[in-house]
Amino acid sequence: MPGIDPIAGAAPGADAATDGAGARVRPKDSPAAVADAARQFEALLITQLLRAARGESEEWLGAGEDPTASSAMELAEEQFAGALAAQGGMGLASLIVSGLKPR
Repeated sequence: MPGIDPIAGAAPGADAATDGAGARVRPKDSPAAVADAARQFEALLITQLLRAARGESEEWLGAGEDPTASSAMELAEEQFAGALAAQGGMGLASLIVSGLKPR
């Protein structure tokens, strides 16, 4: 949507709270903030599932005792989990959002 700020949800020039640097800040209880927090939480859970599935042994990648390979694998897990959650993941984020909607 051209002309609409996706973070603030308002047209440019509309009144919006800003931080000290002039960046727009959305209210913590806005639907967009709740959905974003739910996606981040789902991504965190997916990351933990991936790490548990990988287990203590990283030898299937040839990483062994190499801390650089371990760090790279952790980063890859986080990025994959974030991308998966952004695309709907396991559906947990949508359940959280629907559960937090006022009735």
